[in-house]
Amino acid sequence: MINETQLRALISDIESDRIERTISLDKVDKFCEAICAFSNDLSNHNEPGYLLIGVHDNGTVAGMKIEDRDLQRWGSYRSDGNILPVPSYDIKKFTLAEGDVGVLEVFPSISPPVKYRGRIWIRIGPRRGIANEGDERRLSEKRASLAKTFDGLPCLGSSIKDIDTDVFKISYLPQAVAREILEENHRDPKIQLSSLGFFDLAKDCATYAGLILFSNNVEFFVPGAYIQYVRFNGKGLEDDILLEKKFSGDLVSVLAQLDDFLKIIIRERSVPVSDLREEVKADYPVPAIRELLLNSIMHKDYQSNAPVRFYHFDDRIEIQNPGGLYGTATPDNFPNQNDYRNPILAEALKNLGYVNRFSRGVIRAISQLQKNGNPDPHFIKNEHNYFLATIYNF
Repeated sequence: MINETQLRALISDIESDRIERTISLDKVDKFCEAICAFSNDLSNHNEPGYLLIGVHDNGTVAGMKIEDRDLQRWGSYRSDGNILPVPSYDIKKFTLAEGDVGVLEVFPSISPPVKYRGRIWIRIGPRRGIANEGDERRLSEKRASLAKTFDGLPCLGSSIKDIDTDVFKISYLPQAVAREILEENHRDPKIQLSSLGFFDLAKDCATYAGLILFSNNVEFFVPGAYIQYVRFNGKGLEDDILLEKKFSGDLVSVLAQLDDFLKIIIRERSVPVSDLREEVKADYPVPAIRELLLNSIMHKDYQSNAPVRFYHFDDRIEIQNPGGLYGTATPDNFPNQNDYRNPILAEALKNLGYVNRFSRGVIRAISQLQKNGNPDPHFIKNEHNYFLATIYNF
């Protein structure tokens, strides 16, 4: 983060595509649009952009008081899921003689274009506005050149024919792009897919995220992209198998199937709560199992040929995905710290409504299990090649 000397230089400088000033403290849209625009870094400065809070347009400090609750509110914009992909920025308050100044230092995204509520915001000079088709193409090309994660890489040998564009247009696009943008958008499907990280225009092929989400032939390109469910008649792998099911195909359809399936397999039973009254309770809260399954799908190492394992025993459920904790997430800070092995898939799950807030899914699942009377889940989280969640019935 900048120091006070650097801050004063920014305050006195002219407003540009890297500097925006405001005296608003709580205009959510204005803040999030600015964060989105700086994240996109359309001019390709490869340097942070700065939102200066408490500074007039003419470069004078407004003499405002900034409270801790203001800093907390500004920080919450990072994980509330309205800005996608998740932006990276730092926050600091400077107490100057003329008054407080808040600084949001926003770093360029490695996965542009970044959207706020389905709209791509950019800055050109001091102007902030919505990207046009040419701007989107530039940002999509930049995403392809910066791709660091497997889900964003081009899958050479695939083509637009391997994407079910009907699933993309009907089930996904209306959730990811603002309605008025869609109404005026008659662009080629390749460009639409590319702007969301699902197609590589330069290589003229789908990305792995695009195939995982929208291809009916996904296992041809990503052999481990399925979920294996097994119901054992007992408490061990040596027991007889009562039911085995494979969930495969495009992930958009698979997720809908899983929702219905969970409601069928989770047993309810009567539990006495007093001498005269019984209560019907489920062995597991469906939302908690759903959260932990989504966590496994989102964080799976898709370069592995192994599937997500969903094993159901008499006394427990085990959910295992290839790939251990990733990035800044460690055994010591899990589940309070999270990082994304597959950021494009994570963004897609948020757009589809399966994720409400980032970095909260496992914590929410633990809370739901506790309310249902289940023991806390057990996690094997210190292995490099897999992650295992074990959930016991109550």
